[in-house]
Formats: sequence, C-alpha cells, structure tokens
Amino acid sequence: MSWKTTWFCGTAIAVALTGAASAEEIELRASHQFPGGKGDVRDEMVLIIKREIEAANVGLSMRVYPGASLFKPDQQWDALTRGQLDISAFPLDYASGRHPQFSATLMPGLVKNHDHATRLNDSPFMNEIKKIIDEAGVIVLSDAWLAGGFVGTDFCVQTPESVAGKTFRAAGPAFERMLAGAGASISSMPSSELYTGLQTGVLDGATTSSASLVSYRIFEQVQCLTPPGDNALWFMYEPILMSKSSFEQLTPEQQEVLLAAAQKAEDYFVGAAKQIDDEMVTTFQEAGVEVVDLTAEDHAAWLAVAKETSYKQFAEEVEGGDSLIEMALQVE
Repeated sequence: MSWKTTWFCGTAIAVALTGAASAEEIELRASHQFPGGKGDVRDEMVLIIKREIEAANVGLSMRVYPGASLFKPDQQWDALTRGQLDISAFPLDYASGRHPQFSATLMPGLVKNHDHATRLNDSPFMNEIKKIIDEAGVIVLSDAWLAGGFVGTDFCVQTPESVAGKTFRAAGPAFERMLAGAGASISSMPSSELYTGLQTGVLDGATTSSASLVSYRIFEQVQCLTPPGDNALWFMYEPILMSKSSFEQLTPEQQEVLLAAAQKAEDYFVGAAKQIDDEMVTTFQEAGVEVVDLTAEDHAAWLAVAKETSYKQFAEEVEGGDSLIEMALQVE
C-alpha cells in the first residue's frame, strides 16, 4: 500500500470527525454488515484497528456498528464518500452501481487463489481500481480478498448444468450474468439476508464468501457446499475503507497510528485467509452438509460460460473494462 506515504505531506488539523465529542478526542464511526463478536474476519480486522488506535493514546477512539446496525450494506459507500461514515469493512462490488469498474473485483475465475490475490494488491489492475476509489473520496486502509463457495438447498453446484432452473443469490452482476448464462434465475440480496432467503425457499442456492457462509450459519439451511478448493471461481475484494475527508482531518501522528493499525489488520487477514476456507469446510461437514470440489474440468466449463457472459458484457459496457480484465489476467 505505497500510496500511504503520500498522505503525510498534506495539511492535517485536529478537528472533530463524525460523532466526535471534541477536537482533542476523536471518535471514529466504523460500520459493516457482518456479525459482530462472532469471529468474522472482517469484524476482527476492524476490531484490531480499534484496539491499536485506542492503545496508542493519541486522542483516537472508535465505535463499531456491526450487523448493518448503522447503515444498510448498500448505503455504506455513499456514506463514506459524503463523510457521514468514517470507516467500513465493505465488499467493493456493492458500489458497482456507482462505479461499474468495481465489478472487476468480483469477476468469476479472475482470482485463482489466495497467493494470487495478494499479488494482485500491488498490480496495475488494483492501482486502477484504487484510483477510482480515491477519486470518489475514499481511501483503502487494508486490502482483503475473501474466497467463497456455492451452496445448494437440495443439490450440489458442480457443472454449469447443475444450476439450471434454480434460483440463486449471486453476489454481484458478474456472477449473476454467469449463473443466468448457465440457466439459473437470480434474486439479489446482501449476504446478511441469505439465511432467510434459503430458509423461506426464496433461494435454491447461493454464492458468497467463506466467512459469510460460516458467520451467517448457512450450513443450517443447505445440503451441499462447493468450497473454493484448488479451482476457485469466487473471490471478492472486501477492503477496510475510510472516508478521505475523515482521514485528512486527523493529525499526522493520528494518521500514522491509524495506518500502522490498518497494516496490522491486513497482516492478520493474510494469515487467516486460507484458514477461513478450511474452517468453513470443517464447520459444514460437522453439520452434516455434503462437500464437493470443482474439478479442473468443472472450473474450465464455468470459465467458458463466464467469458461469454460476465467478461464479454463487462468489456463491452464498462469504460476501460477490457483493459481492466487484461491487466488482471496478466498477473500470474
């Protein structure tokens, strides 16, 4: 995250941010949609930042609002850009309605595995994405790519044919296009509503992050899980973001402490990322859910569908979309 060093040359004044009681003591408000205090990796990243900045004793504290208790999932981006919210653990694709390029951060098969995701963070591909984030008035504090899987209430997701006629929650337009191309119907909703959608029969299947599949207890409502495994289709960029206006109102000392805390949160995530997938598989197996892996042939079949649907439409309709896809594919 080399951009961080550029922030210290700007003017910073100690004035109150959102919810701050005084210029001396600044309380940052952090919001996310994920369960709080239940081991979700995104919640833990925010809590690491909270603990670190408060322990530094530089006049910073943080109040965390988990479980969409402050803003609804799709409201957080606008709140950040307007300075109404200071920090969020945010699935970036949720803002693709504002910035269609963000759909590239949830593109089927574009990220191969966790090591590949780490290499993408400092690539020209992500530099372009972060430039758009910055121009919108938001900065990235911590990078995080979460792998994800597929679940079915009474079937297993393996080949594209396996989803034909099923109703899916697909987590973003790129996956919606791919699944629709394979014959599925789409019902859009945030991951925080998956449990109810599956429980009530609104959904037959879903795809989301491994962390969400566990923290939302999706294993209670399905019979089969397809984890990322060695042939991952699903990776999503879910960074810790901060309002640029909020960041710029901190003193240089407070900025330095916050960035160090954010780096610690990112380092924690890198160590935990693969473990999240392993824990998901164990949790689902212990709940009696069948677990199946995509074979290399299954993965290739899905990717063929994605290239004719998600990739093609993104390249044709999104400004610079073809270039973004090409830059991502060049990262080995």
